Amino acid sequence: MIICSFQNIGKTFGSNTIFENISFEINKKERIGIVGRNGSGKTTILKILSGEEVQDQGFIHYKKGLKIGYVEQVYTYDDKKTVYQVLEDAFEDLLQINTRLERIELDMSKENDSIRMTKLLEEYGTIQDEFGRKGGYTIESELYKIAEGLGLSIIINNRFKNLSGGEKTKVMLGKALLTNPDLLLLDEPTNHLDIFATEWLENYMKEFKGSIVVISHDRYFLDSSVTKIYDIEDGVITTFIGNYTTYVKEKEKKLLAAFEDYKEQQKKIKKMKETIKQLREWANRANPPSESLHRRATNMEKALARIERLNRPNLNPKKISVHFEVNQRSGKKVVELEQITKSYSNHN
Repeated sequence: MIICSFQNIGKTFGSNTIFENISFEINKKERIGIVGRNGSGKTTILKILSGEEVQDQGFIHYKKGLKIGYVEQVYTYDDKKTVYQVLEDAFEDLLQINTRLERIELDMSKENDSIRMTKLLEEYGTIQDEFGRKGGYTIESELYKIAEGLGLSIIINNRFKNLSGGEKTKVMLGKALLTNPDLLLLDEPTNHLDIFATEWLENYMKEFKGSIVVISHDRYFLDSSVTKIYDIEDGVITTFIGNYTTYVKEKEKKLLAAFEDYKEQQKKIKKMKETIKQLREWANRANPPSESLHRRATNMEKALARIERLNRPNLNPKKISVHFEVNQRSGKKVVELEQITKSYSNHN
């Protein structure tokens, strides 16, 4: 079942066209990774999907009632709010229901009329059933489960405004997970996570019941969490079925095959140009000049002009950003120093 589709989407910033005529679909329970060089438009696609950005052309169709979870880029919270309270905001609808229950409880505590009390009890029972059905009694346990997994437990009571940028991002990731959306959009989710939190997130995503679209430079994370890759290059999206490792292998095969097709076409074009030149020479050398040879040369020139030229595949594209290859994920410790001393001589 398709829950979202992009149809001929385009986006431009100033005079810079990021992409145009991008089309793809997201199906229920899909795990999609978006890859591409820096500046190719990966994050812009997520922002358009979330509604944070608006496309300049094309149409987006969402399944009716689709709930989207996306880590906010601008954090606007009351200065007094704690990490717990920010995470709790993910349950806004349930908290509103709970407020209604508390209001009815207060009314019942003051009510003396039996008929009015009966109506209040009926209303309370109906709302309480809704609260329980939607998971209202598991808010705290769900919140602490996410907080523990992302390593937020030790700062759960800290004020959000006093956190570092990385800590704020982790909190917002936790809030997005707690909304339990139909479509979860993740942009470099492991950037601020240690190896334990990353592994927890990988396991969480495997159990997640909705669809996921993720951008990541962590190929191990993509290998464990996605089953389809959308590759963006030169404003074009190409679909690869499988995880990141499969994508790398398949893309290499496609590039090599495309390069062979390009070389064969170049050989054909070169041969046709040589033949045309030779026909012209033979026609001019004849006495009188041969009209039939000139016609053959002209017909071949027209055939040459009709050929749809293949672009030369770039087998070694320039890297805009530095990329470090590692054989495996490093541990939590990056540098460890022991028994280090330092002194300076005192010059008077």
